[in-house]
Amino acid sequence: MAIEPDHTGCFAGLRNSFRSSTRKRPGSSERTSLYDKLSPPKPPLRDDDLAATTYQCWCCHHPLDPPHALEAPPAYSELAHTHEPTALKTIRDAVDKYSDDLRKLSMDIHDHPEIMFEERHAHDVLTTFLSAHGFTVTRHYLDLPTAWRAEYKRGTGGRTIGINSEMDALPGIGHGCGHNLIAMAGVAIALGVKAALDQHHVDGHIVLLGTPAEEGGAGKVMLLERGGYDGMHATHPLVGPPHSAQVGTSLAIQTIDVEFFGRTAHASAAPWEGQNALDAAFLTYSAISVLRQQIKPTHRVHGVIKGPSNLAANVIPDYTSMSWFVRAPSWTELEVLRKRVESCIEAGALASSCKVKISLGRAQYDLRQNPILQSGLASILDSEFEWQTLEGQSGGSTDFAMPALHPHFAIIDDPSIVAHTPGFRDAAATKKAHDAALTISKALAMIGFRVVDDEGFYGEVKEAFDKGQSS
Repeated sequence: MAIEPDHTGCFAGLRNSFRSSTRKRPGSSERTSLYDKLSPPKPPLRDDDLAATTYQCWCCHHPLDPPHALEAPPAYSELAHTHEPTALKTIRDAVDKYSDDLRKLSMDIHDHPEIMFEERHAHDVLTTFLSAHGFTVTRHYLDLPTAWRAEYKRGTGGRTIGINSEMDALPGIGHGCGHNLIAMAGVAIALGVKAALDQHHVDGHIVLLGTPAEEGGAGKVMLLERGGYDGMHATHPLVGPPHSAQVGTSLAIQTIDVEFFGRTAHASAAPWEGQNALDAAFLTYSAISVLRQQIKPTHRVHGVIKGPSNLAANVIPDYTSMSWFVRAPSWTELEVLRKRVESCIEAGALASSCKVKISLGRAQYDLRQNPILQSGLASILDSEFEWQTLEGQSGGSTDFAMPALHPHFAIIDDPSIVAHTPGFRDAAATKKAHDAALTISKALAMIGFRVVDDEGFYGEVKEAFDKGQSS
């Protein structure tokens, strides 16, 4: 099946119907949850107390404001099982048990980088691993050749927790966004939750999705549109700052593909007969560069001239293409900015007497974290692992369809090494990165188990989602 890339990055904001279910446990109101006893994170710094700074960009969406500590989590319901303390240990032990196997899995994917929609090796090794560890696997899921679904169900009831494993690499760089770690971490989370469900006799459903084409192909958007996330009560996307994690909001994004059509001519003998498509691209690039000084600090516009590759100095080119990304904190702001960018594109075509075709990629709306999941993760990381939690980004498509949590985690201390670079690729292969990925996986597995097991906690998660709260 031919895949038409839409170059939209991680997620798109699409609202699906939210399916809820409830489950009561006899006598549960008399029990106190371990989570209620966890120490809250340190109080947040005020935004105006922080000097303006450029913070590390993570993957396709990135926070623009300086990071700051999360607010203390809200008081949670006390409806939980008394076995929760041992459930936390069960998850930690299960993930540690598989650490060596998970390391081999991560390095196998790292050593076989595959760009969007070509993640065949990753598809095969991940599905084989999960099938061998008790998961029911659907390969080539929803007619996407490299997507897959692995699920485990205990009992006949219970809620469904969704997890994502990204797999694709960057052209020319390899795993410069650490998707070998993200793929492996998704598996680790699933193994941790599975162990807790089994050992503590809790009914529930785990769904782990292998999501192709995160780097520009909108794989999760395609899965969401085709029903891949239907029935999930919460989802854990994951992205790969020393002993800290990021959670928070991020930007809406719109991709724009541009084609200019001119007329070829001899550049010396009869240049007046030509209509230079390359000039149209250069004029557009210059116009948008000038536009940047008039846009808000929270807005971003960036792009490249893509082709053609067979240009000759003595021939006026009749075709050129460009690719642009437009980002803003909200979809309303993005639409205004996108129209200004489109005006620059049209001006380039008009000035060079060329025709232009503007193609918009799949929309990705402003992104949301579920504040209850976010605060719960911050508490666990602080109390159980002594990690500081900073604000960062969110999941975009899935968090508009269901409660979602999309943290980032540190794999390197050097702030000069950022994502989408060879240095980050090399860092993603280190033991330090592996250990960090397992730590965040344990914390997320704990949160996932609580979504399934703790009626009061999930009620607060659902209420926050229904109210449209974001942090």
